[in-house]
Amino acid sequence: MSAITGMLSDMAESLFGRLVLIIGPEAFLAEQHLAELLSDARAEFPMATVTSVDASALTEGQLMEMTGGALLAAESVAVLTAADGLPADLANTLIGIAKDIPPETLLVVVHPAGVKGKGVLDKLRPLAVKVIDCPALKPWEMARFATDRARRLGARLDGEAAQALVDAVGSEARTIAGAVEQLASDSSAPTLTTAHVRRYFAGRAEVSSFAVADDVLSGNHGQAIEKLRWALSTGVAPVLVTSALAGSLRALGKYFDARADRRPEPAIAKDVGVPPWKLKDLSRQARTWSPAAVGAAIKAVAQADADVKGAAVDPEFALERLLNQLHECLESSKVS
Repeated sequence: MSAITGMLSDMAESLFGRLVLIIGPEAFLAEQHLAELLSDARAEFPMATVTSVDASALTEGQLMEMTGGALLAAESVAVLTAADGLPADLANTLIGIAKDIPPETLLVVVHPAGVKGKGVLDKLRPLAVKVIDCPALKPWEMARFATDRARRLGARLDGEAAQALVDAVGSEARTIAGAVEQLASDSSAPTLTTAHVRRYFAGRAEVSSFAVADDVLSGNHGQAIEKLRWALSTGVAPVLVTSALAGSLRALGKYFDARADRRPEPAIAKDVGVPPWKLKDLSRQARTWSPAAVGAAIKAVAQADADVKGAAVDPEFALERLLNQLHECLESSKVS
């Protein structure tokens, strides 16, 4: 009985002769998981060859060659990326291959999720030995993502430092991961703090879209205008500014609703979608903004967002006009 169990265990541990799916829109996470998978495959068979093809450029001959096994039974890894672009006439071929993968071949299919190509994906799922999900990261998850990346590198990044880093470099997963790696490699401190982040990314933090949004909501109108102009001059995309403003205003609006229930702070933070320590900033902002002013400000941001995406001739002028409108919204809170 123990011999049979051992054989089954060995089979379960091998990646070859199997299908692995990597699914989700977060490209950076998909790339990381694929790299780890290839590393595991090469650990099992160091001489294994890897062939990667974009599904949209795939032919039936290529697909058969990638997955058909080698004459000399050499191990190989076949990676099919952007599987949502798989030609319709190859769908049944791929499914048939997935049902009978040669024992010396590992088949990896990377799919961004979504409606396109979902039919093939649904048929591949039950055939996969492993399904790796790569969901899109929400803005409020980025600080935790930074903390997790630091931990994987053997470093410790506290909560406030993680949020400061996101504010400094933006909310794109790949950029955050690179920033964490820089911090971890260049600092010998046991814990990376806000001071480390500010010192390392001093120039970038001043021009981020989030810094502009913070000044707007804090009522620092003059500073917000200055930072906006500097941000745009250094290459920050106008749409990132409207996105940061919309996110900050929505969080404040949700905070107004959530705090009315008088629940514990962790529950409020969860509803609002921010780390618990961020509630201090929202509480401060709520003392100067009214719910009506936040509603008006969100509408103004929505219009400006359309403007910077093509409705306006001059996106930079549209953003400065927006900041003036938001200042007027804040001033109306004080009057009322």
